[in-house]
Amino acid sequence: MISRNDYLNLLIEFKDKELIKVVTGIRRCGKSTLYELYREYLKGTGVAEEQMLAVNLEDPEFDEIKDHKDLYGYVNERLLPDKKNYVFLDEVQKVKDFQEACDGLYIKKNVDLYITGSNANILSGELATLLSGRYVEIKMQPFSFKEYVTALGDTTDLTRKYREYIENGSFPYILELSGKKAKSIYLEGIYNSVVLKDVVSRKKILDVPMLENVIRFIFDNIGNPTSATKIANFLTSAGNKISVNTVENYLKALQDSFIIYKAERYDVKGKQLLETGGKYYIADIGLRYYLLGTKKADRGHILENIVFLELLRRGYEVYVGKVGSTEIDFIAIGEEGPEYYQVAYTVIDDAVLDRELKPLDSISDHNPKYLLTMDDEPLTSHNGIKQMNILDWLLK
Repeated sequence: MISRNDYLNLLIEFKDKELIKVVTGIRRCGKSTLYELYREYLKGTGVAEEQMLAVNLEDPEFDEIKDHKDLYGYVNERLLPDKKNYVFLDEVQKVKDFQEACDGLYIKKNVDLYITGSNANILSGELATLLSGRYVEIKMQPFSFKEYVTALGDTTDLTRKYREYIENGSFPYILELSGKKAKSIYLEGIYNSVVLKDVVSRKKILDVPMLENVIRFIFDNIGNPTSATKIANFLTSAGNKISVNTVENYLKALQDSFIIYKAERYDVKGKQLLETGGKYYIADIGLRYYLLGTKKADRGHILENIVFLELLRRGYEVYVGKVGSTEIDFIAIGEEGPEYYQVAYTVIDDAVLDRELKPLDSISDHNPKYLLTMDDEPLTSHNGIKQMNILDWLLK
């Protein structure tokens, strides 16, 4: 197993705190493995095997657990009364009214509770109300480029590794597969699991081909301003009539399953969110290559997608920026305020460089500004704007 130190350290930080630890993320991003790594850590601190109880609710072994009463009963009868118990519930959303069981376990002084879910609804509605202020969410993603390179144990030829990273996908198990065909089949399985299990079955979607049309549109338009109206008009004009409301429902379901993310548009000077001009990005570029093929590749927008995900990993709130009539690819808001990012595949052409720098130059504040490219150039400053090679930035 490859250590996911950033996520593991968060779990360690929250150990024995009176909070339910909730790890969310797309299927196969490594949530269950993270808990395995954490249990190994616990053993190293002296926690005995019998103090840890792991229940994977997608495992047929636990098919008899149908509702919150079954779940609570199963766990409760296995708790050690005189010791701390570390309870791990994988894919807990499969259990009807699971939040009732979580609440019951949470109030036990000798239970430290950890759960996972592959759908954002795990933290919506009744659970959020019932456990308000009593849980912490750890948002997990597939491998970052840095984790991918670290797992390979070789930092040479980073450009080739980046190409493999986006073509083969960033899901951890991809590294266990050697052939291109095997990797494609694995990505197909993930795609079908997310779409069919996490979207179609949960949302009771009947028109699966239409859903896939929406997915293809999003995958083909990462980094472009997109709206439900634009998607509905495009599909309808192509002979696939669909309402704006249906598209909105599909987009919400896809976001809930963590297969896509939306970056809202933010007016830097007006300091407010805008209703139009948002962009969508996807959880893994390998899924895009699987679905659309290599001929659909857009190097610049793929780079944007990679940067967007990395900024999320680093804990920022990420928006698309508007400055007057120009656009900034990303405004990343962290604990110390905003940072500004422009992303371009190359700026060797002076006209392109000027075009990318102009929006950043127009911002009057003194917060950090970055221009990230694939150009093999040393760190350069343009009137305080740092130009960096994107691979160097990803490995920071």
